[in-house]
Amino acid sequence: MAARKPGRTPWKAIIGGSIGNLIEWYDWFVYASFAVYFAGSFFPKGDATAQLLNTAGIFAVGFFMRPVGGWLLGRFADRRGRKAALTLTVSMMSGSALLIAVAPSYDVAGYFGALVLLAARLLQGLSVGGEYAASATYLTEATPPGRRGFASSFQYVSMTAGQLLGLGLQILLQHTMSGEALHSYGWRIPFVIGALGAAVVLYLRRNLLETEVYDADLRRNSAERGTLRELLRHRRQFMLVIALTMGGTLAYYTFTTYLTKYLSNTAGLPKTTASLVSFCVLFIFMLLQPLAGALSDVIGRRPLLISFGAGATLSTVPLMTALASAGGFGAALGLSLIGLVVVTGYTSINAVVKVELFPTHVRALGVALPYAISNALFGGTAEYVALWFKKAGLETGFYWYVAACAAVSLTVYVFMNETRDAALTPDENAPDAEPVRV
Repeated sequence: MAARKPGRTPWKAIIGGSIGNLIEWYDWFVYASFAVYFAGSFFPKGDATAQLLNTAGIFAVGFFMRPVGGWLLGRFADRRGRKAALTLTVSMMSGSALLIAVAPSYDVAGYFGALVLLAARLLQGLSVGGEYAASATYLTEATPPGRRGFASSFQYVSMTAGQLLGLGLQILLQHTMSGEALHSYGWRIPFVIGALGAAVVLYLRRNLLETEVYDADLRRNSAERGTLRELLRHRRQFMLVIALTMGGTLAYYTFTTYLTKYLSNTAGLPKTTASLVSFCVLFIFMLLQPLAGALSDVIGRRPLLISFGAGATLSTVPLMTALASAGGFGAALGLSLIGLVVVTGYTSINAVVKVELFPTHVRALGVALPYAISNALFGGTAEYVALWFKKAGLETGFYWYVAACAAVSLTVYVFMNETRDAALTPDENAPDAEPVRV
């Protein structure tokens, strides 16, 4: 079926929905990028890998709050609106960043500092569990049918921009502060900045307009809005979101948040070089998202998802093996870029695909909860599983694990129906056929 003629691109809605997402993910990823400096602040002195394993464990625990956040905030977004949910999530993220910034070290308060760190990560997990769906639904619903892939791709543009800000700040601090100062107190600076930035975005998001799609549906239906009972009527879509997210989120976190640690802890590159590699590949990756999203508006979503699934299944093991012996900046940059080009087939359109699967009155919950479950099980544990394999002396086992999960998602992509022309409201000139057959 041919793509519908695109309408005008709503840049105000895209910017408004994305800028908050940028700050949310800056705070979320800055934990991972600065963990190499604060790992020793919250745990007893000892093996550096063991300290990283502890901080990665807290990172993973934060992901297990995502299903709770997906349920509570997804329901909130369906019942109270996308704008209200976006405002709430960024408020929670500001508070959690501030908690990390002031958390006492192990030398000062023993394990109490680690408990504060854990509480902050749980709050962040709760917030991000709802942010993903609220942002995805807002960007998609606020955009004409022929532009949805392009517009929703800015979710990963903003996510990546947030990570780039974190990495850029890390590189700046690495060149302006001594290693001792960074390990002592310098790592707190990005969390203070994150808390202040979130406060600014909170003000900006209060001026967003609610989507017309949500307002129109609100007048038609309210009884079962955002309930688990209603979501279970769409259990096929629920399971589909879990399966199609599985390989994508694991590959994404492998080649983004874990990459800096992998290059320094396994490939043996200096921390400054590893950070610079991550910054460069993420910048290019960010620029690819709108191009791939726009392409999906022309050729459909499935071709891009299938290209990711096949590429990740076949290339992960050789790429990670080669990265382990990357001798310098150039080799690490090229190999990492290949991995993220492959991942673009998933990241650029996964949000819009999920939104297109569900009706308006349960859309945010339908996107949030299954995505959060899959992210908790696979994306959030990526670093922990990778470091566990490394500590056990079986690091190559992690490469095969990523490839196997991508293969499972590939199977789903092959057998699912195209969602590009799914109607978000009954008023849209689009087929009403069920976009799921798995």
